[in-house]
Amino acid sequence: MSNYIFAAFKIKKLTVTQTNPEKVSFLKNFAEITKVRLSVSVLFSSIAGYFLGVDTVNYTELVLLCVGGYSMVGASNVYNQIIERDLDALMKRTENRPIPSGRMSVKTAFIIAVALTIIGIVALYAINPITAMFGAICIFMYVSLYTPLKTKTPLSVFVGAFPGAIPFMLGWVAATNDFGIEPGTLFMIQFFWQFPHFWAIGWFLYDDYERAGFFMLPNGKRDKSTALQAVLYTIWTVLASLIPVAGITGRLYLSPVAGVFMGLAGLGFLYFAIRLYKIKTNKVAKQFMLASVSYITLLQIIYVADKFIR
Repeated sequence: MSNYIFAAFKIKKLTVTQTNPEKVSFLKNFAEITKVRLSVSVLFSSIAGYFLGVDTVNYTELVLLCVGGYSMVGASNVYNQIIERDLDALMKRTENRPIPSGRMSVKTAFIIAVALTIIGIVALYAINPITAMFGAICIFMYVSLYTPLKTKTPLSVFVGAFPGAIPFMLGWVAATNDFGIEPGTLFMIQFFWQFPHFWAIGWFLYDDYERAGFFMLPNGKRDKSTALQAVLYTIWTVLASLIPVAGITGRLYLSPVAGVFMGLAGLGFLYFAIRLYKIKTNKVAKQFMLASVSYITLLQIIYVADKFIR
C-alpha cells in the first residue's frame, strides 16, 4: 500500500480507472453520481431566490431548502446516470462516472435516487406544498422528458430549460408560499439563460456528444446559425434580467444603480456570444460557457445585494 501511495504522488494525473474500485470511498462516488458541483450551483440559485423573496430569514426553512434542493437535483442526476449509463461509457468526459466505471451498481444508484427523491420532497413539503410540487415537477421533467429526448431531438434543450429554470424561482416560492409575477420573472430569466449556456457546452463537447448520439445544438451543427441563435437568446436573457428595473414585477425590484451593473455584465456576456458567432471555435465556445456561468452568478449576487443594500 505504501508503494501505491508513493506512486500516486509521483505522477501528475491519476484517473479513477487506475485505482481499485473498492478503495474509492462511497462519499466520493456519492459526490460524483449526484454531480456535487452542479447540484451546489443549482442550490445557490434557490438560496438566492429565497433571499429575494423573504422578509425575515427563517433558518429552519433555509436548511430545509438546502437539504431539499440538493436532494432534488441530486436525485435527478442519479436517475439520469442510470438511464444513460451505456451512453456515458461512450464519452470520454463521462466514462469514469461511478456506474459505467463499475464502481457503483445500478441497484445501489437506484436506491440512492429513490432515497434522495423522498428526502427532497419531504424537506420541501415541510416548507410548503407549493415548493414540494415544483420540486417534484423538476425531477419528473428532467428525468422523464429531457433525458430521453437528448438522443431524439435538439428540442431537448428547450424541454430541459423548464426544470433548469425552476430552482431560482423555487427559493422565492419557499420564502413566500406563493407563485406570482416575481418568481415568474426569475423563472423567465433563468429559462432564457439555459439556451446559450447549453449550446456553448454542446459546441465544445460536440465530438463527445456525437459519440453518444446526443442532439444538443439547435440544428445539430457548429455553424453560424447555431451561433446566431446563441446571440439572440443571450440578448433576451439580458433584457429579461433588466425588466425588474422598470418596477413592473411586484416586489421583485432592481434599483437603477444595480441595473447599470447588470447592463455591464450583460454586455460582457453578449461580447462572448458575438465572439462565438464571429470565430466559431471550441476555445471561444468554452469561454462563452464560462461567461454564461459568471453572468448568472453575478446576476443572483447583484439582485440579492441590491435588495439588502438599498
